Amino acid sequence: MVSLGCPKALVDSERILTRLRADGYAMSPDYAGADVVLVNTCGFLDSAKEESLAAIGEAIAENGRVIVTGCMGNEAEAIRSKFPAVLAVTGAHQYEAVVEAVHEAAPPGQGPFVDLIPQPDIKLTPRHYSYLKISEGCNHACSFCIIPSLRGKLASRRIDAVLREAEKLVAAGTRELLVISQDTSAYGVDVRHEERRWKGHPVRTHMTDLARELGGLRTPANESGEGATPWVRLHYVYPYPHVDAVIPLMAEGLLTPYLDIPFQHASPKVLRAMKRPANEAKVLERLKSWRAICPDIAIRSSFVVGFPGETEDDFRYLLDWLEEAQLDRVGAFRFEPVAGAAANALPDPVPESVKEERYTRLMELTERIGTAKLAAKIGRTIPVIVDEVGEPDEDGDIGATARSQADAPEIDGNVFLRNVDAALRPGDIVSARIEDADAHDLYGVAVAD
Repeated sequence: MVSLGCPKALVDSERILTRLRADGYAMSPDYAGADVVLVNTCGFLDSAKEESLAAIGEAIAENGRVIVTGCMGNEAEAIRSKFPAVLAVTGAHQYEAVVEAVHEAAPPGQGPFVDLIPQPDIKLTPRHYSYLKISEGCNHACSFCIIPSLRGKLASRRIDAVLREAEKLVAAGTRELLVISQDTSAYGVDVRHEERRWKGHPVRTHMTDLARELGGLRTPANESGEGATPWVRLHYVYPYPHVDAVIPLMAEGLLTPYLDIPFQHASPKVLRAMKRPANEAKVLERLKSWRAICPDIAIRSSFVVGFPGETEDDFRYLLDWLEEAQLDRVGAFRFEPVAGAAANALPDPVPESVKEERYTRLMELTERIGTAKLAAKIGRTIPVIVDEVGEPDEDGDIGATARSQADAPEIDGNVFLRNVDAALRPGDIVSARIEDADAHDLYGVAVAD
């Protein structure tokens, strides 16, 4: 399988492979040994579509028997016109259709004993962290986005099913749960926040109830008979008022003090053109109140520069807002037209050279803010989760790559530890004294609690 795109697509890949393994299939480590290749595509931006088409082309060239699924599945005609040899094309999270296509291309050959062996779910992430997808689709109509046409309207999973999956993952060794969706704050809106029974009490299909219950999970008991609270990290959180209710849970140590909030811009005019809520002033007030409750909270966000109609005044407004917001982690994207997006028809497109210049200025500002925030951690002792342990060097010293609570895997920074204990393993959560910092990462040494 070739899995492209966001963590939500990665979860889809895990579910597909889990279903296929239950049918007796095994994973091939390369093209040559595979009876069929699955390509899970991304179709959010034109550049992502090009990457997906390149992956399909490579699979066709290397193997020849290819099934395409994912967000580009709604462009089946375009895929088939470019690659007529593709065996089947299915849309995003259409698990049954993918499995049926595999059955047809490479009929399963499992025996009667395989049917009786329970198999754990397949994970494409390291054992110690897992993505927990709580819903599909989105009810927003942002003018630059085609996600609703790719993945449909919001469809929330049953909260008892989500909690059961989370409990199972933690019991199997997950030390960090990353909650993902298209809009985590809207979880349960489509089912009117229906109640379900969990552990003998009612829970609503609502972000705050979900967060509270996840904060109550514990890892398997250690030698002293105690379990630990796993890290629970919330992604794709729109700043609705009820988000305020999860901040005290972070202050209590039940949730990881981290919020991934897709602000996209700050200028009221640009936000209106994007068809997004224009409440940037209130957000600044809430950021202050969140930090008063939980001083260690880290806020990550992403922003679009060069949106049609964005003036220099709009962009300066964004820079001033960022200066005041002092976000911990920031990503930026140059506006890119996407086939089917309403924003393509907006007047006053921004020249590519201006987009590039604004992107550079924004990244320079946010790097300065981020560098100062990381430098302020020098001398502190903070918890970190270990991702990788290296081999001893010529002096016998062992280094490790870890992350702080302010760092999500793959998208944020790292904490590089020197001279760690040889018994340290990925997934261990240890205390680290920070000795140095740069623009993106921290450097330190593990210390005894």
